[in-house]
Amino acid sequence: MTLGETRDDSGDREQQSPAPRYGSANGQVAVADEDVLAGPAPAARLRGPRNGFNTKRDWALLVLIVLALVGAGVVVWRTSDIAATESTPGTGTYRSLQPPEVFPPSLGEAWRVSSPATWQPVVATPLPDQSSPPAASTVVTGEGGVVTGRDPETGEVRWTYSRDLDLCGLTPAWNKIISVYRTTGNLLPSKDPYSGGGCSEVTALDPTTGVRDNQNNGESNGGQRNWDAEPGARFLFDGQDYLTATGSKLLVSVRSDLVKTQEYGTVPAKVNPGRQPRTGCEYHSVFAAAGKVAVIESCPDESSDRLTVLRAAPAEWEKPEEVTSQVLDGRGAQVVAMNNGLTAIALPDPGRLVIYNEQGQRTGNFDIELGPEDLRGDAPGRSALVTTATGAYYWYTGSRTIVLSATEMRPLWTIQDTLGPGVVFAGRALLPVPDGLAVLSQADGSRIGTIPVNREGYTGPVTLGTVGPMVLEQRGPTLVALH
Repeated sequence: MTLGETRDDSGDREQQSPAPRYGSANGQVAVADEDVLAGPAPAARLRGPRNGFNTKRDWALLVLIVLALVGAGVVVWRTSDIAATESTPGTGTYRSLQPPEVFPPSLGEAWRVSSPATWQPVVATPLPDQSSPPAASTVVTGEGGVVTGRDPETGEVRWTYSRDLDLCGLTPAWNKIISVYRTTGNLLPSKDPYSGGGCSEVTALDPTTGVRDNQNNGESNGGQRNWDAEPGARFLFDGQDYLTATGSKLLVSVRSDLVKTQEYGTVPAKVNPGRQPRTGCEYHSVFAAAGKVAVIESCPDESSDRLTVLRAAPAEWEKPEEVTSQVLDGRGAQVVAMNNGLTAIALPDPGRLVIYNEQGQRTGNFDIELGPEDLRGDAPGRSALVTTATGAYYWYTGSRTIVLSATEMRPLWTIQDTLGPGVVFAGRALLPVPDGLAVLSQADGSRIGTIPVNREGYTGPVTLGTVGPMVLEQRGPTLVALH
């Protein structure tokens, strides 16, 4: 036995102990170097999954993304309807005006204002509340992009609502003010018939405050929607449920929440082609009443005008429903009245009034006297100047006013040399004439008197409205209040 060797009890040489082993965290064995001192060794370091923001580059990218989103939001906001809208709501309490019981002996000018966005006086009264006094009416005017609610007696401004778009028109409907704005069509291809723009932005306003209707009560549309009305359209309320925009190629109807209920004619975006009954027709006269829309159309394969009566709310809005449609006996027809079952149209050469029922049958044919220029072209906005009164329609032909029975549609009486259809005021029929306002009996049209009005050389059509003791005259682009 040499120095340094030992022998165990069994006499075998003692072997060198192997290097120590240490278990790893993942169950594998890690072998230490031989020069590691005896004692417990540190566990092996393992890398976990990397989080999303370990480096400066990650944080820099996050900042860039946030800035881009903020910038995009600013652009959207600056180009949105909200950013382009200014509203000064009315906050006062206004009294209701009562109509006079006795016809006034005279009427003088109380105030006047420019209002080219209206073609007739616009008077709106909010929905009455049974627990409150009678609601106060507001006269509404429009110019440029500004809608203004005014005191009927003084013309003072109660509220304004404006956008950076021009107004196409205003009309009262559903106890609201419906304002329609002009937009461009520069995003459409040049071949599209609506590439030149249209009257597509529709907003409902509260007549007392001028606040956008329904914007705070949870409704999704917020009192504002889009449609595809043509430039130059007029907006006809049927007195009940539906508002229709006129046009030469397209008619659009909406209900009180501004949801579209009908499109008739050349539809801008045909989702389902083949839904329209005729194509290529041009529209010349439109009338809306009792949930229906009547239109005079000339079609390329027909030698005479056609009368078509549509439902304002068909089962499918893109598929029109015809109540009746028939070819007439000539050209130049206008729809001048309609009720639940009858439609009255006027035709020239010779002048006659023809009545049709919903089955397309003639129920009346009356000779009427017309001026030499009457019915020689489409009425402005393709809508005849007609007002309604108790039991009657007042139709302005262009040279005279013909009053029709509201039930039978037959002519009752005619007044020559008028400037507009007229209204009922203090129990009398009031019609604009060249030297003032003619006061007539509603029963037979006999003249009771004439109230002088100085229109300062204006000789064009005059449409009338009334609110309380005030008589309103729309003279072209100017609204004048008389008292």
